[in-house]
Order: sequence, then structure tokens, then C-alpha cells
Amino acid sequence: MCLGIPGRIVELPTDRPDWARVDVEGLVRDINVALMDEDPPKPGDWILIHLGFALQKMTEEEVESARSTLTVLGEGNVESFGDLFPDDAFRDDPFAPPGYAER
Repeated sequence: MCLGIPGRIVELPTDRPDWARVDVEGLVRDINVALMDEDPPKPGDWILIHLGFALQKMTEEEVESARSTLTVLGEGNVESFGDLFPDDAFRDDPFAPPGYAER
């Protein structure tokens, strides 16, 4: 499982075409948008960010869902990630460590 966070494009600097200034919950940071060359973002677009890279555009509904999940995780209202996902959620994930989905 990868954790991505939503951010809103604030600015696309003309001198750095692969980068964007992105507002992530009030903190503006530089994010690499080179992976989005087929559907480049524009100011105001929501994007999914993982490890400093924009992966895809997000809808308002996806942003709200991600924010509520991150809020639950931040509040510690779950005893483990297993409480958020069904038992077999990661069983066939080739990137999950051995035994990850077993409890």
C-alpha cells in the first residue's frame, strides 16, 4: 500500500516546466509533475502526490475521501491499518512484504 496525499496546484513556474508549486494543507511545496505529461495539470487542479511526484489528477470527491482517511489515521482512531481494509486487501499485492496480509 502506498500513501498518497492530495494537493492543489498553485503555480506552474515557466522556468521549471517539470515542477509545480502545490498547496498541501496550507504548506506550499515544489512537486515534480513530469509524470503527468499526457494530461498536464493547471493551477486549481487537485493532484495525488507520492514521494514528491504528482501521479494523477483527483476529483473533489477523491480529495474529500483521502482527507477523511488521513484524518482518521492522524487521530489514531484505529488500532491498526487492518481496521481500515478488508482482510484480503493486500493478499495479492506483489509489493507487500511476505506475511503482510496475514494476522
